[in-house]
Amino acid sequence: MFAEYLKAFLAIFVLIDPIGAIPIYLSMAPGYTPAEHRRTVRRIAVATTLILLGALIIGGPALALLGVSIPAFQVAGGLLILLLALAMMQHSPEVRRQAQEEAAEATAASEKPDIAVIPMAMPILAGPGSIGAMIVYGHLRGSVVNYLVLALIAILVGVSCWVALRLAAPIGARLGRTGTSLLTRIMGLLLAAIAVEMAANGLRALFPMLAVAR
Repeated sequence: MFAEYLKAFLAIFVLIDPIGAIPIYLSMAPGYTPAEHRRTVRRIAVATTLILLGALIIGGPALALLGVSIPAFQVAGGLLILLLALAMMQHSPEVRRQAQEEAAEATAASEKPDIAVIPMAMPILAGPGSIGAMIVYGHLRGSVVNYLVLALIAILVGVSCWVALRLAAPIGARLGRTGTSLLTRIMGLLLAAIAVEMAANGLRALFPMLAVAR
């Protein structure tokens, strides 16, 4: 079980990608004072954590209301995460283009826009991939312990966002564009493997004969 929860943490962490979000955050927060940076980063971390916890708690009932099975969502979520992973390995700007467009609109409206919840917490950090992963992992086991561990994972990921963005300026300067690109590709490769396994588990649940063939 420890290995499964470690895998869940790595999947959520890679999908959130707080280090990859550092250049975007810096580009959205020019001219911020140290106090404004601290306040904004704290709100981003709290909002990201709450979004993940919300997906964990109400994601399953929402799917049931729509008549969508968890295995089907596993397959769809795995394919979505795989696409995100491929974009990360190609270091494609498409992954965050929509969020950057939202930020540009906000910047046009104000010199110092409120970027904490939209677009930083969602969709830049807590996007469809991480939300889908929380729902899937939340229903792998229907125990209270499972939900508590996943809630702890959401909190740890939120803390990692807070740490990364608080250290955004020195980390960005040390990594540089090349370092950030290399790290993003490595994380994308890891995420692709997790996505394939998630989709495969969903397919085996939908088509039991695949499990027998294995």
